[in-house]
Amino acid sequence: MIKNRIKEYRAKYDMKQEDLAKLVGVRRETIGNLEKGKYNPSLVLAWNIAKVFNVSIEEIFTVED
Repeated sequence: MIKNRIKEYRAKYDMKQEDLAKLVGVRRETIGNLEKGKYNPSLVLAWNIAKVFNVSIEEIFTVED
């Protein structure tokens, strides 16, 4: 299972789900589903989210067995 810290990083940058969604080219609902663990991102989406926060993909996304 892929865990993420998107919500934590959004809070750090005072960013709404909608703001992040626009920056990475997805709908707000996609960001919400990612945060809830209902959806795993494509590599491109994970890369774009990490790029917005200027961190590595591993800083936001981790794989847990």
